[in-house]
Amino acid sequence: MLSKEKVKDLETLALNIRIETMKAFGNLGFGHVGGALSIVDTLAVLYGVAMKIDPMNPEWEDRDWLICSKGHAGPAIYSSLALKGYFPLEELQTLNKPCTKLPSHCDKNLTTGIDMTTGSLGQGASLAVGVALGHKLDQRENYTYLILGDGECQEGQVWEAVLYAAQVKLDNLITFIDHNKKQLDGYVKDINDMGEFKAKFESFDWYAQEIDGSSVTEIFEAVEKAKAQKGKPSVIVLNTIKGQGWGSAENMLSNHHMTVSPEQMEEALQELGQKLEKVVQS
Repeated sequence: MLSKEKVKDLETLALNIRIETMKAFGNLGFGHVGGALSIVDTLAVLYGVAMKIDPMNPEWEDRDWLICSKGHAGPAIYSSLALKGYFPLEELQTLNKPCTKLPSHCDKNLTTGIDMTTGSLGQGASLAVGVALGHKLDQRENYTYLILGDGECQEGQVWEAVLYAAQVKLDNLITFIDHNKKQLDGYVKDINDMGEFKAKFESFDWYAQEIDGSSVTEIFEAVEKAKAQKGKPSVIVLNTIKGQGWGSAENMLSNHHMTVSPEQMEEALQELGQKLEKVVQS
C-alpha cells in the first residue's frame, strides 16, 4: 500500500510529466497531445515506484523493460525519462526537430532509456512478448511492461501476441490498455467497437483488471496484484480521458494530433501549474 506521502510524490511527478510534455509540444507547435497525456499517470507509477530501473545505467541487464506500442505517446515517456535523470530536461525542447534524439515515435537507437523502437501500431505487442519470453528463458526476474492503445487493439497482430503470451505462460508480462475511448478518426466504438477488454483478455486466459487510469493508487495496486499472479500474463485496462490534465484538450473531439499555439501552451501550463500547487500544498 502506498503511503500518503508516496501518493503525493507520484501525483506531483504525473503533473510535472504533463507540464514538461506540454512545454515540448508548445515549443514545437504541434504533436500527439491526446494519447500522450492520457497515459501519464501510469508512467508516473512505473517510473516513480513500480519499475526496477537505474537512470545511471540505462542498459542494466536486470532492469524492467517498458515497451510503448502506441509509440506516438513517446513525448510523455521522454518527459518521464528526463525527470528521472536519464538526460537533461533541456533536451525535451528538441522534440521532433532536425537532428533530435527525441523523435515523434519511440526509437531505442536515438533515445537513452527507450527499450524498444515502436510506432507501427500492433507490433509492440509482439515485441513485448518476445522480450518477456527471452527474459524468462534466461531465468531473469525482471518484468516487461507493455502499453497498448485501445484503437490499436483493432490490429490482429495484438491478438496473435495475446494468444501466444498465454500459451507460454508469460507471468513476467504486464500490459496496460490506455482505454481513452478515441483513436485518430473518432471514437473507438464508432470505428470498430472493441467491446469489453477485460472479458476479452480473460477469454484468452489472461489475468485481467479494469481500473481508473487517473488514480496512481489504483494503478499501483493493480500492478502489485499483477505481479502476484503466477502462470499467466496480466492486463490492466485503464479508463482514461484523451488529453487528460488539460481541460481544453479533454473537451476536444479531434485531439489525437493537434496544433499547440503559444497561447494554448500557456493555458495548459497555467492549468497544470495550479493543480501542481494544490497537490504540493495538500
